[in-house]
Amino acid sequence: MIRSMTGFGEASSQNDGVYYFLELRSLNNRYFKGIIRMPDEFQGLEAEIEAELRRRLNRGSVTLTATCTDTTGQSAYTINHLALANYIDQLRKTPQVASGEVKIEIGPLLGLPGVTLPPTNEEARLEKARAAFMGLLDRACGVLLKMREREGSMLRDDLVSQRDLMAERLEVIKSRAPASVRDYEQRLRQRIQMMLQDAELKLSEVDLIREIAVYAERSDISEEITRLQGHLEQYIELLSVKDDKPVGRTLDFLAQEMLREANTMASKSSDSTMSKAIVEIKGAIDRIKEQVQNIE
Repeated sequence: MIRSMTGFGEASSQNDGVYYFLELRSLNNRYFKGIIRMPDEFQGLEAEIEAELRRRLNRGSVTLTATCTDTTGQSAYTINHLALANYIDQLRKTPQVASGEVKIEIGPLLGLPGVTLPPTNEEARLEKARAAFMGLLDRACGVLLKMREREGSMLRDDLVSQRDLMAERLEVIKSRAPASVRDYEQRLRQRIQMMLQDAELKLSEVDLIREIAVYAERSDISEEITRLQGHLEQYIELLSVKDDKPVGRTLDFLAQEMLREANTMASKSSDSTMSKAIVEIKGAIDRIKEQVQNIE
């Protein structure tokens, strides 16, 4: 199945007053690259979430952003009154506070070590968050993959049209190749006859045939045509796969091989009709190389 690498998906849920939200954004990348942004208290889940992303998505730069809003108050830190009182007693002994020049403010003291203690139910909260975020990840991946498939369907239509254009131009080249040799023979005969008339000389027919044979051998593109046809058959097979196996890299490599054959044909051909068809084939291959960069 042809899928693009760009997509978006999100999902949210609410459980016992805790609101969970997860968002996925995917862009093109030669390999898989995961960027995970989790709340600080749930960063321990990043490795597990990235492993699941790698299982579901083969290629692309994927950014995951997750948030958690707890409205129950269970996530509130506990104030260590003994530690806070100890800090206040020490501050009161300083000359500035004792003289009344500086007043003690409680707010800044809450950030001192040991003044606030994390909730005692952290492990239970982590397990709830794991269950919630993994469920949201599955839903968000489903939405993102559907978007990738829709864009992949449009990409496939364009790639098939480029293949059809190449196949059509290749038929033009195949039909024109024998005529190009005959045209060369006629031009060669005319030029030689004009030169020989001026010099009052004669040319052996054997020498003329040898020269034509050399040109025919040098300009023969039958092997390149056969290989390019084989590449086109493999190309359409890759576009027709039904499983989730990624084909983007294979298509990219195949496009490079097709361009190699087209360049060889261009270097051998001196026929204007064939040259025009080859240029159009190379243009289609460039379009394919551009499009397959978007395919997973």
